[in-house]
Amino acid sequence: MKAIGYKTPQPIDRAEALEDITLPDPVATGHDLLVEVKAVSVNPVDTKIRTSVGPPEGQDYKVLGWDASGIVKAVGPAVTLFRPGDRVWYAGSIARPGTNAQLHLVDERIVGRAPRTLDFAQAAALPLTTITAWEMLFDRLGVAPGKQPSRKTLLVIGAAGGVGSILTQLASRLTSLTVIGTASRPETRAWVTELGAHHVIDHSRPLASELVNIGFPEVDYIVSLTNTEAHLAQIVEAIAPQGKFGLIDDPTSLDATAFKRKSVSIHWELMFTRALFGTDDMIGQHRLLSEVADLVDAGLIRSTLAERFGTINAANLTRAHALIESGKARGKVVLENWD
Repeated sequence: MKAIGYKTPQPIDRAEALEDITLPDPVATGHDLLVEVKAVSVNPVDTKIRTSVGPPEGQDYKVLGWDASGIVKAVGPAVTLFRPGDRVWYAGSIARPGTNAQLHLVDERIVGRAPRTLDFAQAAALPLTTITAWEMLFDRLGVAPGKQPSRKTLLVIGAAGGVGSILTQLASRLTSLTVIGTASRPETRAWVTELGAHHVIDHSRPLASELVNIGFPEVDYIVSLTNTEAHLAQIVEAIAPQGKFGLIDDPTSLDATAFKRKSVSIHWELMFTRALFGTDDMIGQHRLLSEVADLVDAGLIRSTLAERFGTINAANLTRAHALIESGKARGKVVLENWD
């Protein structure tokens, strides 16, 4: 099968950073689905691992990629949720080879039925960021779904990115929160507004002052999706007493004592945790993705696909990685089909 991989971690401007390769076809066992990959999207985690993690012991290449949509080609003997021919979407496991391959093995318990109303590229844009946003909002922060009147507020730092684009939708469509997104450019501000944010502020300026200017001197929930270290002092200032703070990025350090005075709780989200540790609630991601598929088909949630980068090959994937690393991506970048 065709795939894209690398032998050693490299900057994206090196010719060997990502290469077109050929690998043996994998075989489904246990709870595995063998998926014929039709489309993939690129996330910041792809670029971080490409620059820091080499191939597993005994293997020549590291294959990246987690978001995927495709068709089930074969199933392992323990599979009960899917059968060959099913259209699926998922975000894979960080502990297994990635989706930048024509054929991919994934545990059925972290796979969902793909939305009927989306093509493969539109579907591939959503799984990883949707799981991250859903688990952060409902599982980590404990926000109650529903539209009962509430004065609670949510600030999403980095609302125009992949996770921010779906978190903004989930919070504004499925909860009673007042959603405030951050974006610094006219096109990203327009994007965040289009996705349902009630207010948009500029994260290149002091967040606390920006919030005061729109009438919110403090907010109940803050989710930081990027540059947490740079924003931390402003987060401490802006969050309400007994508020909840969530983050997904990797600050060099995080001084939690700054939150003590306000009794703020801190919540990390890594959507790979369930699959990585084989948790008892691992199947929750299957249910989550299936529920979101219904929301998409009902017109409540839209794909965050922003750019189609052509067929799945090393050259196009290199361009996608470079865009993600530039910090200027809006929504999700997707590649579809094979040469």
